[in-house]
Amino acid sequence: MEKIINNFINQVYNRNKNEPEFLQAVSEVAHNVIPFIIKNEIYYGQNVLLRMVEPERVVSFRVAWIDDNEEIQVNRGYRVEMNSAIGPYKGGLRFHPSVNLSILKFLAFEQIFKNSLTTLPMGGGKGGSDFNPKGRSDTEVMRFCQSFMTELFRHIGPNRDIPAGDIGVGSREIGYLFGQYKRLKNEFTGVLTGKGVSWGGSLIRPEATGYGVVYFTQNMLKEKNIDFKNKKVIISGSGNVAQYAAEKIIKMGGIVLTMSDSSGYVFDKDGIDLEKLEKIMTIKNIDRGRIDQYLKYYPKSIFKKNSKPWNIKCDIALPCATENELDKNNAKELVKNGCFCIGEGANMPCTPDAIELFLNNKILFAPGKASNAGGVAVSGLEMAQNSLRYNWSREEVDEKLKNIMFEIHKSCLIYGKEKNYVNYVKGANIAGFVKVADAMIAQGVV
Repeated sequence: MEKIINNFINQVYNRNKNEPEFLQAVSEVAHNVIPFIIKNEIYYGQNVLLRMVEPERVVSFRVAWIDDNEEIQVNRGYRVEMNSAIGPYKGGLRFHPSVNLSILKFLAFEQIFKNSLTTLPMGGGKGGSDFNPKGRSDTEVMRFCQSFMTELFRHIGPNRDIPAGDIGVGSREIGYLFGQYKRLKNEFTGVLTGKGVSWGGSLIRPEATGYGVVYFTQNMLKEKNIDFKNKKVIISGSGNVAQYAAEKIIKMGGIVLTMSDSSGYVFDKDGIDLEKLEKIMTIKNIDRGRIDQYLKYYPKSIFKKNSKPWNIKCDIALPCATENELDKNNAKELVKNGCFCIGEGANMPCTPDAIELFLNNKILFAPGKASNAGGVAVSGLEMAQNSLRYNWSREEVDEKLKNIMFEIHKSCLIYGKEKNYVNYVKGANIAGFVKVADAMIAQGVV
Protein backbone atom coordinates (compact mmCIF):
# COMPACT_ATOMS: atom_id res chain seq x y z
CA MET A 1 0.00 0.00 0.00
CA GLU A 2 2.79 2.44 0.92
CA LYS A 3 4.45 1.75 -2.43
CA ILE A 4 1.25 2.61 -4.33
CA ILE A 5 0.78 5.80 -2.28
CA ASN A 6 4.42 6.84 -2.76
CA ASN A 7 4.25 6.19 -6.52
CA PHE A 8 1.21 8.47 -6.71
CA ILE A 9 2.84 11.22 -4.62
CA ASN A 10 6.05 10.99 -6.72
CA GLN A 11 4.00 11.35 -9.90
CA VAL A 12 2.35 14.51 -8.52
CA TYR A 13 5.73 15.76 -7.22
CA ASN A 14 7.38 15.46 -10.63
CA ARG A 15 4.74 17.79 -12.08
CA ASN A 16 4.69 20.25 -9.17
CA LYS A 17 8.25 20.27 -7.79
CA ASN A 18 8.24 23.89 -6.62
CA GLU A 19 4.87 23.80 -4.87
CA PRO A 20 5.44 22.53 -1.28
CA GLU A 21 2.09 23.64 0.18
CA PHE A 22 0.17 21.96 -2.64
CA LEU A 23 2.19 18.75 -2.30
CA GLN A 24 1.58 18.73 1.46
CA ALA A 25 -2.19 18.93 0.93
CA VAL A 26 -2.16 16.21 -1.73
CA SER A 27 0.01 13.90 0.39
CA GLU A 28 -2.37 14.08 3.36
CA VAL A 29 -5.38 13.23 1.21
CA ALA A 30 -3.56 10.46 -0.68
CA HIS A 31 -2.67 8.54 2.50
CA ASN A 32 -6.36 8.32 3.45
CA VAL A 33 -8.06 8.11 0.07
CA ILE A 34 -5.86 5.68 -1.90
CA PRO A 35 -6.45 2.72 0.49
CA PHE A 36 -10.19 3.48 0.22
CA ILE A 37 -10.01 3.55 -3.60
CA ILE A 38 -8.23 0.18 -3.71
CA LYS A 39 -10.93 -1.39 -1.52
CA ASN A 40 -13.78 -0.07 -3.70
CA GLU A 41 -13.94 -1.34 -7.27
CA ILE A 42 -16.07 1.55 -8.50
CA TYR A 43 -13.11 3.94 -8.06
CA TYR A 44 -10.19 1.58 -8.74
CA GLY A 45 -8.62 2.06 -12.16
CA GLN A 46 -10.45 5.35 -12.82
CA ASN A 47 -7.50 7.59 -11.82
CA VAL A 48 -10.02 9.88 -10.14
CA LEU A 49 -7.57 11.29 -7.59
CA LEU A 50 -4.97 11.92 -10.30
CA ARG A 51 -7.57 13.91 -12.21
CA MET A 52 -8.63 15.69 -9.04
CA VAL A 53 -5.13 17.02 -8.27
CA GLU A 54 -4.82 18.61 -11.72
CA PRO A 55 -6.66 21.97 -11.96
CA GLU A 56 -9.25 22.21 -14.69
CA ARG A 57 -7.96 25.71 -15.40
CA VAL A 58 -5.33 28.13 -14.03
CA VAL A 59 -5.48 31.81 -14.95
CA SER A 60 -2.53 34.12 -14.25
CA PHE A 61 -2.59 37.79 -15.16
CA ARG A 62 -0.89 41.16 -14.70
CA VAL A 63 -2.54 43.72 -12.40
CA ALA A 64 -1.24 47.25 -13.09
CA TRP A 65 -2.51 50.15 -10.96
CA ILE A 66 -1.50 53.66 -9.86
CA ASP A 67 -0.71 54.43 -6.20
CA ASP A 68 -1.30 57.73 -4.36
CA ASN A 69 2.12 59.01 -5.45
CA GLU A 70 1.03 58.48 -9.06
CA GLU A 71 3.58 55.69 -9.48
CA ILE A 72 2.61 52.64 -11.52
CA GLN A 73 2.60 49.43 -9.48
CA VAL A 74 2.43 45.90 -10.90
CA ASN A 75 1.13 42.81 -9.10
CA ARG A 76 0.27 39.32 -10.24
CA GLY A 77 -3.29 37.98 -10.13
CA TYR A 78 -4.47 34.36 -10.18
CA ARG A 79 -7.58 32.21 -10.33
CA VAL A 80 -7.25 28.45 -9.89
CA GLU A 81 -10.42 26.67 -11.08
CA MET A 82 -9.75 23.27 -9.57
CA ASN A 83 -12.87 21.13 -9.92
CA SER A 84 -16.45 21.71 -11.09
CA ALA A 85 -17.84 18.16 -10.87
CA ILE A 86 -20.54 18.99 -8.30
CA GLY A 87 -21.12 22.68 -9.03
CA PRO A 88 -19.57 25.98 -10.16
CA TYR A 89 -16.11 26.83 -8.81
CA LYS A 90 -16.35 28.34 -5.32
CA GLY A 91 -13.55 29.70 -3.16
CA GLY A 92 -12.03 32.89 -1.84
CA LEU A 93 -9.62 35.52 -3.09
CA ARG A 94 -6.51 36.16 -0.99
CA PHE A 95 -4.52 39.42 -1.16
CA HIS A 96 -1.21 38.89 0.64
CA PRO A 97 2.51 39.17 -0.26
CA SER A 98 2.93 35.40 0.29
CA VAL A 99 0.44 34.49 -2.44
CA ASN A 100 1.84 32.23 -5.13
CA LEU A 101 0.59 29.38 -7.28
CA SER A 102 1.53 26.68 -4.75
CA ILE A 103 -0.51 28.27 -1.96
CA LEU A 104 -3.51 28.88 -4.21
CA LYS A 105 -3.44 25.32 -5.61
CA PHE A 106 -3.29 23.89 -2.09
CA LEU A 107 -6.22 26.09 -1.04
CA ALA A 108 -8.21 25.20 -4.18
CA PHE A 109 -7.54 21.48 -3.65
CA GLU A 110 -8.68 21.70 -0.02
CA GLN A 111 -11.73 23.63 -1.21
CA ILE A 112 -12.89 20.67 -3.33
CA PHE A 113 -13.27 18.53 -0.20
CA LYS A 114 -14.52 21.32 2.04
CA ASN A 115 -17.28 22.31 -0.40
CA SER A 116 -18.21 18.67 -0.96
CA LEU A 117 -18.60 18.15 2.79
CA THR A 118 -21.08 21.03 3.10
CA THR A 119 -23.53 19.01 0.94
CA LEU A 120 -24.12 22.17 -1.13
CA PRO A 121 -23.60 22.09 -4.94
CA MET A 122 -20.23 23.88 -5.12
CA GLY A 123 -16.98 22.99 -6.88
CA GLY A 124 -13.53 24.06 -5.71
CA GLY A 125 -11.51 27.12 -6.67
CA LYS A 126 -9.24 29.79 -5.20
CA GLY A 127 -7.58 32.99 -6.35
CA GLY A 128 -5.84 36.15 -5.30
CA SER A 129 -2.80 38.33 -5.68
CA ASP A 130 0.55 39.18 -4.07
CA PHE A 131 -0.86 42.69 -3.44
CA ASN A 132 -0.71 43.75 0.23
CA PRO A 133 -3.68 45.92 1.29
CA LYS A 134 -2.06 46.70 4.67
CA GLY A 135 -0.95 50.31 4.87
CA ARG A 136 -2.68 51.22 1.61
CA SER A 137 -5.30 53.96 1.42
CA ASP A 138 -8.90 53.15 0.53
CA THR A 139 -8.33 54.82 -2.84
CA GLU A 140 -5.29 52.65 -3.59
CA VAL A 141 -7.18 49.49 -2.61
CA MET A 142 -10.07 50.57 -4.84
CA ARG A 143 -7.77 51.18 -7.82
CA PHE A 144 -6.10 47.81 -7.34
CA CYS A 145 -9.43 45.96 -6.98
CA GLN A 146 -10.82 47.62 -10.10
CA SER A 147 -7.74 46.65 -12.12
CA PHE A 148 -7.83 43.10 -10.73
CA MET A 149 -11.52 42.66 -11.60
CA THR A 150 -11.05 44.14 -15.08
CA GLU A 151 -9.22 40.93 -15.98
CA LEU A 152 -10.93 38.48 -13.64
CA PHE A 153 -14.50 39.34 -14.70
CA ARG A 154 -14.18 37.43 -17.99
CA HIS A 155 -13.43 34.18 -16.09
CA ILE A 156 -16.18 34.27 -13.42
CA GLY A 157 -19.98 34.35 -13.23
CA PRO A 158 -22.89 33.26 -10.99
CA ASN A 159 -23.08 29.86 -12.73
CA ARG A 160 -19.38 29.52 -13.54
CA ASP A 161 -17.12 30.70 -10.72
CA ILE A 162 -18.15 32.61 -7.59
CA PRO A 163 -15.22 34.08 -5.60
CA ALA A 164 -15.43 35.23 -1.99
CA GLY A 165 -13.11 36.87 0.54
CA ASP A 166 -10.09 35.41 2.31
CA ILE A 167 -7.00 36.90 3.99
CA GLY A 168 -6.69 40.56 2.93
CA VAL A 169 -10.09 40.55 1.23
CA GLY A 170 -12.82 41.81 3.53
CA SER A 171 -16.04 43.75 3.03
CA ARG A 172 -14.17 46.80 1.64
CA GLU A 173 -12.39 44.79 -1.05
CA ILE A 174 -15.49 42.74 -1.92
CA GLY A 175 -17.40 46.01 -2.38
CA TYR A 176 -14.84 47.44 -4.80
CA LEU A 177 -14.58 44.15 -6.72
CA PHE A 178 -18.36 43.78 -7.01
CA GLY A 179 -18.80 47.39 -8.11
CA GLN A 180 -16.31 46.95 -10.94
CA TYR A 181 -17.85 43.61 -12.02
CA LYS A 182 -21.31 45.21 -12.13
CA ARG A 183 -19.93 48.12 -14.15
CA LEU A 184 -18.20 45.86 -16.69
CA LYS A 185 -21.05 43.35 -17.10
CA ASN A 186 -23.91 45.84 -16.72
CA GLU A 187 -25.81 43.37 -14.55
CA PHE A 188 -26.51 42.77 -10.86
CA THR A 189 -25.84 39.10 -10.10
CA GLY A 190 -24.59 37.05 -7.15
CA VAL A 191 -21.11 36.65 -8.63
CA LEU A 192 -19.28 37.34 -5.35
CA THR A 193 -20.16 36.28 -1.82
CA GLY A 194 -19.35 38.21 1.33
CA LYS A 195 -21.27 41.20 0.03
CA GLY A 196 -22.89 43.82 2.27
CA VAL A 197 -26.34 42.80 3.55
CA SER A 198 -27.98 45.81 1.84
CA TRP A 199 -26.71 44.71 -1.60
CA GLY A 200 -27.10 40.95 -1.72
CA GLY A 201 -25.08 39.68 1.23
CA SER A 202 -26.13 37.19 3.87
CA LEU A 203 -26.48 37.79 7.57
CA ILE A 204 -23.75 36.18 9.74
CA ARG A 205 -21.39 35.72 6.75
CA PRO A 206 -18.51 37.48 8.61
CA GLU A 207 -19.16 35.29 11.65
CA ALA A 208 -19.68 32.04 9.74
CA THR A 209 -16.19 30.48 9.72
CA GLY A 210 -15.59 31.26 13.40
CA TYR A 211 -19.02 30.02 14.44
CA GLY A 212 -18.60 26.96 12.22
CA VAL A 213 -15.34 25.80 13.79
CA VAL A 214 -16.92 26.11 17.24
CA TYR A 215 -20.05 24.18 16.16
CA PHE A 216 -17.89 21.40 14.68
CA THR A 217 -15.68 21.26 17.78
CA GLN A 218 -18.81 21.20 19.94
CA ASN A 219 -20.01 18.12 18.02
CA MET A 220 -16.65 16.41 18.61
CA LEU A 221 -16.85 17.17 22.32
CA LYS A 222 -20.43 15.83 22.49
CA GLU A 223 -19.12 12.46 21.28
CA LYS A 224 -17.15 12.38 24.55
CA ASN A 225 -20.01 13.88 26.63
CA ILE A 226 -18.07 17.13 27.11
CA ASP A 227 -18.96 20.76 26.36
CA PHE A 228 -17.20 24.15 26.28
CA LYS A 229 -18.35 25.27 29.74
CA ASN A 230 -15.37 26.32 31.91
CA LYS A 231 -12.89 24.88 29.39
CA LYS A 232 -9.71 26.90 28.84
CA VAL A 233 -9.30 27.74 25.16
CA ILE A 234 -6.32 29.25 23.35
CA ILE A 235 -6.89 30.86 19.96
CA SER A 236 -4.37 32.09 17.40
CA GLY A 237 -5.22 34.92 15.04
CA SER A 238 -7.38 37.99 15.60
CA GLY A 239 -9.17 38.30 12.26
CA ASN A 240 -12.77 37.37 11.51
CA VAL A 241 -12.35 33.65 12.21
CA ALA A 242 -10.61 34.10 15.57
CA GLN A 243 -12.89 36.94 16.68
CA TYR A 244 -16.16 35.12 16.10
CA ALA A 245 -14.85 31.77 17.33
CA ALA A 246 -13.94 33.57 20.56
CA GLU A 247 -17.37 35.22 20.72
CA LYS A 248 -19.23 31.93 20.34
CA ILE A 249 -17.00 30.13 22.89
CA ILE A 250 -17.48 32.92 25.47
CA LYS A 251 -21.26 32.67 25.02
CA MET A 252 -21.02 28.89 25.52
CA GLY A 253 -19.24 29.42 28.84
CA GLY A 254 -15.66 28.72 27.67
CA ILE A 255 -12.66 30.75 28.87
CA VAL A 256 -10.67 32.30 26.00
CA LEU A 257 -7.08 32.99 27.12
CA THR A 258 -5.21 34.15 24.00
CA MET A 259 -5.43 35.87 20.63
CA SER A 260 -2.60 36.79 18.28
CA ASP A 261 -1.39 38.39 15.08
CA SER A 262 1.89 38.32 13.15
CA SER A 263 3.58 40.48 15.84
CA GLY A 264 2.91 38.04 18.71
CA TYR A 265 0.14 37.00 21.10
CA VAL A 266 -1.68 38.34 24.16
CA PHE A 267 -2.38 36.11 27.16
CA ASP A 268 -5.08 37.20 29.61
CA LYS A 269 -5.16 34.78 32.55
CA ASP A 270 -8.53 36.21 33.67
CA GLY A 271 -10.03 35.34 30.30
CA ILE A 272 -11.08 37.49 27.35
CA ASP A 273 -14.76 38.28 27.96
CA LEU A 274 -17.20 39.89 25.49
CA GLU A 275 -16.24 43.43 26.57
CA LYS A 276 -12.54 42.69 26.05
CA LEU A 277 -13.26 40.99 22.73
CA GLU A 278 -15.12 44.10 21.58
CA LYS A 279 -11.96 46.10 22.33
CA ILE A 280 -9.90 43.66 20.20
CA MET A 281 -12.41 44.04 17.37
CA THR A 282 -12.04 47.83 17.55
CA ILE A 283 -8.24 47.56 17.51
CA LYS A 284 -8.17 45.16 14.55
CA ASN A 285 -11.23 46.11 12.47
CA ILE A 286 -11.50 49.89 12.94
CA ASP A 287 -8.08 51.12 14.06
CA ARG A 288 -6.30 48.45 11.96
CA GLY A 289 -3.81 48.18 14.81
CA ARG A 290 -1.68 45.44 16.34
CA ILE A 291 -2.73 43.01 19.05
CA ASP A 292 -0.22 44.42 21.60
CA GLN A 293 -2.49 47.50 21.93
CA TYR A 294 -4.71 45.25 24.08
CA LEU A 295 -2.28 45.91 26.95
CA LYS A 296 -3.17 49.62 26.96
CA TYR A 297 -6.66 48.69 28.11
CA TYR A 298 -5.82 45.58 30.14
CA PRO A 299 -2.31 46.06 31.57
CA LYS A 300 -2.48 42.88 33.69
CA SER A 301 -2.37 40.77 30.54
CA ILE A 302 0.91 39.62 28.89
CA PHE A 303 2.16 40.21 25.35
CA LYS A 304 4.75 37.81 23.87
CA LYS A 305 6.45 39.37 20.87
CA ASN A 306 7.08 37.22 17.76
CA SER A 307 5.64 34.19 19.55
CA LYS A 308 2.70 31.80 19.20
CA PRO A 309 0.39 30.81 22.06
CA TRP A 310 0.86 27.04 21.93
CA ASN A 311 2.85 26.84 25.18
CA ILE A 312 -0.09 28.13 27.25
CA LYS A 313 -1.88 25.44 29.30
CA CYS A 314 -5.34 24.79 27.92
CA ASP A 315 -8.06 22.22 27.31
CA ILE A 316 -8.83 23.20 23.70
CA ALA A 317 -6.75 24.92 20.99
CA LEU A 318 -8.10 26.61 17.87
CA PRO A 319 -5.42 27.65 15.34
CA CYS A 320 -7.21 30.37 13.35
CA ALA A 321 -4.35 32.35 11.78
CA THR A 322 -2.60 30.81 8.77
CA GLU A 323 -1.16 27.63 7.23
CA ASN A 324 1.58 25.65 9.01
CA GLU A 325 1.51 27.85 12.13
CA LEU A 326 1.52 24.88 14.51
CA ASP A 327 4.43 22.42 14.18
CA LYS A 328 5.47 19.20 15.90
CA ASN A 329 7.21 20.98 18.79
CA ASN A 330 4.11 23.10 19.39
CA ALA A 331 2.00 19.92 19.28
CA LYS A 332 4.24 18.30 21.91
CA GLU A 333 3.76 21.33 24.17
CA LEU A 334 -0.01 21.17 23.80
CA VAL A 335 -0.19 17.44 24.56
CA LYS A 336 2.20 17.80 27.51
CA ASN A 337 0.06 20.62 28.93
CA GLY A 338 -3.14 18.57 28.80
CA CYS A 339 -4.82 19.89 25.65
CA PHE A 340 -7.29 17.21 24.50
CA CYS A 341 -8.98 18.89 21.53
CA ILE A 342 -7.77 20.89 18.49
CA GLY A 343 -10.06 22.46 15.90
CA GLU A 344 -8.50 23.99 12.79
CA GLY A 345 -10.07 27.38 12.07
CA ALA A 346 -7.51 28.34 9.41
CA ASN A 347 -6.63 26.42 6.25
CA MET A 348 -4.06 23.68 7.04
CA PRO A 349 -2.61 25.47 10.12
CA CYS A 350 -1.06 22.26 11.52
CA THR A 351 1.97 20.66 9.89
CA PRO A 352 1.76 16.95 8.91
CA ASP A 353 4.03 15.83 11.77
CA ALA A 354 1.94 17.83 14.27
CA ILE A 355 -1.24 16.13 12.99
CA GLU A 356 0.45 12.71 13.20
CA LEU A 357 1.39 13.40 16.82
CA PHE A 358 -2.20 14.42 17.67
CA LEU A 359 -3.61 11.28 16.04
CA ASN A 360 -1.06 9.00 17.71
CA ASN A 361 -2.00 10.49 21.10
CA LYS A 362 -5.73 10.04 20.36
CA ILE A 363 -6.35 13.78 20.66
CA LEU A 364 -9.66 15.02 19.23
CA PHE A 365 -8.49 16.71 16.03
CA ALA A 366 -10.67 18.51 13.48
CA PRO A 367 -9.02 19.14 10.06
CA GLY A 368 -9.73 22.49 8.43
CA LYS A 369 -11.54 21.01 5.44
CA ALA A 370 -14.28 19.97 7.90
CA SER A 371 -14.14 22.45 10.79
CA ASN A 372 -13.31 25.47 8.62
CA ALA A 373 -16.22 24.88 6.22
CA GLY A 374 -18.67 27.26 7.92
CA GLY A 375 -17.59 30.24 5.82
CA VAL A 376 -18.12 28.59 2.46
CA ALA A 377 -21.33 27.00 3.75
CA VAL A 378 -22.85 30.42 4.40
CA SER A 379 -21.41 31.62 1.09
CA GLY A 380 -23.45 28.83 -0.49
CA LEU A 381 -26.50 30.04 1.43
CA GLU A 382 -25.79 33.57 0.18
CA MET A 383 -25.78 32.23 -3.40
CA ALA A 384 -29.16 30.60 -2.76
CA GLN A 385 -30.56 33.85 -1.36
CA ASN A 386 -29.26 35.78 -4.39
CA SER A 387 -30.98 33.33 -6.73
CA LEU A 388 -34.22 33.66 -4.79
CA ARG A 389 -33.88 37.47 -4.45
CA TYR A 390 -34.64 36.87 -0.78
CA ASN A 391 -32.93 37.24 2.60
CA TRP A 392 -33.18 34.81 5.51
CA SER A 393 -33.05 36.14 9.07
CA ARG A 394 -29.94 35.94 11.23
CA GLU A 395 -31.51 33.13 13.26
CA GLU A 396 -32.45 31.16 10.14
CA VAL A 397 -28.93 31.37 8.66
CA ASP A 398 -27.33 30.47 12.00
CA GLU A 399 -29.60 27.44 12.34
CA LYS A 400 -28.81 26.31 8.79
CA LEU A 401 -25.08 26.72 9.52
CA LYS A 402 -25.39 24.70 12.72
CA ASN A 403 -27.16 21.91 10.82
CA ILE A 404 -24.54 21.90 8.04
CA MET A 405 -21.70 21.57 10.57
CA PHE A 406 -23.65 18.76 12.29
CA GLU A 407 -24.00 16.93 8.95
CA ILE A 408 -20.29 17.41 8.16
CA HIS A 409 -19.44 15.90 11.55
CA LYS A 410 -21.80 12.99 10.87
CA SER A 411 -20.13 12.36 7.47
CA CYS A 412 -16.71 12.27 9.17
CA LEU A 413 -17.98 9.66 11.65
CA ILE A 414 -19.10 7.36 8.80
CA TYR A 415 -15.59 7.01 7.37
CA GLY A 416 -13.41 7.96 10.33
CA LYS A 417 -14.58 5.71 13.18
CA GLU A 418 -11.88 3.42 14.48
CA LYS A 419 -11.73 1.37 17.68
CA ASN A 420 -12.39 3.78 20.59
CA TYR A 421 -11.37 6.77 18.44
CA VAL A 422 -12.58 8.90 15.54
CA ASN A 423 -9.94 9.83 12.95
CA TYR A 424 -11.57 13.01 11.64
CA VAL A 425 -8.77 13.54 9.08
CA LYS A 426 -9.51 10.22 7.43
CA GLY A 427 -13.26 10.72 7.78
CA ALA A 428 -13.24 14.17 6.17
CA ASN A 429 -10.94 13.19 3.32
CA ILE A 430 -12.93 10.11 2.31
CA ALA A 431 -16.36 11.71 2.78
CA GLY A 432 -15.32 14.70 0.70
CA PHE A 433 -13.76 12.49 -1.96
CA VAL A 434 -16.74 10.14 -2.45
CA LYS A 435 -19.25 12.79 -3.54
CA VAL A 436 -16.86 14.42 -6.04
CA ALA A 437 -15.51 11.09 -7.34
CA ASP A 438 -19.03 9.75 -7.98
CA ALA A 439 -19.87 12.88 -9.99
CA MET A 440 -16.62 12.72 -11.98
CA ILE A 441 -17.15 9.06 -12.90
CA ALA A 442 -20.78 9.75 -13.92
CA GLN A 443 -19.67 12.65 -16.17
CA GLY A 444 -17.00 10.66 -18.04
CA VAL A 445 -13.37 11.46 -18.77
CA VAL A 446 -13.54 15.26 -19.10
